[in-house]
Amino acid sequence: MPQNTTLPNTPSFSLQGSRALISGASRGLGLAAAAALAQAGARVSLIALDKKGLELAASLFAEKGFEVETHALDLQETKKVKELILAEQPFDILVNNAGTNHPQHFFDVEEEVYDRIVNLNLRATFFLSQAVAKCMAGAGKRGSIINVSSMMGRVAGEKRTVYCASKHGVEGLTKAMSLELAAYGIRVNSIAPTFILTEMTKPYLTEELRASIIARTPLGRVGELEDIMGAIVFLASRASSLITGESIAIDGGWTAV
Repeated sequence: MPQNTTLPNTPSFSLQGSRALISGASRGLGLAAAAALAQAGARVSLIALDKKGLELAASLFAEKGFEVETHALDLQETKKVKELILAEQPFDILVNNAGTNHPQHFFDVEEEVYDRIVNLNLRATFFLSQAVAKCMAGAGKRGSIINVSSMMGRVAGEKRTVYCASKHGVEGLTKAMSLELAAYGIRVNSIAPTFILTEMTKPYLTEELRASIIARTPLGRVGELEDIMGAIVFLASRASSLITGESIAIDGGWTAV
């Protein structure tokens, strides 16, 4: 039997020389994703609606010696989004993180709330991805698109009918995009986190809800921002070069039960 004469080398997790765009990056998961990519060597661009939040985020990066670009923009304004992407050099990495939620009983959901959640969580993800992927393909970049979904894109939760619908949509979009973009060498994957302690989730994470989450989570805790950072770097890097159309559950085992 032939013997290996050399040991294989672990593919690099370094993102040195790459450019990354992260949406909803002024705080929370988006800021953590941007930090992870910057620390891995990528030059990051932050896009969000909150201009002051972006300025604060940029200052945090500057304190660590990272230079970032910021773009204050409503991702639901598709025309402006396309104009921005066309004006930029093609990106190597896109993290679709921008999203929102408004927990309500199914009977109480009004059209305005439905539209706000679906338009940001799903529609904006679709058209930002389309704009970035076209530029990637045109430049011959074998890029990586990472959609921030949710474990609620796999299961369901009370008072989250619209949110679940949008995140199940993101999971389906991820798979469908991966098929169409594979011909261009562009990979598309998602991460599906559990409840992560962020500024957006703090108002909802009452002691009662935290206890319920811990009781249903085999690893026995609520998620922290750092829990998503390794997966972001992995999916962005060449270490995951044969992975596309997949979703990584970062949920402490919730959906394994």
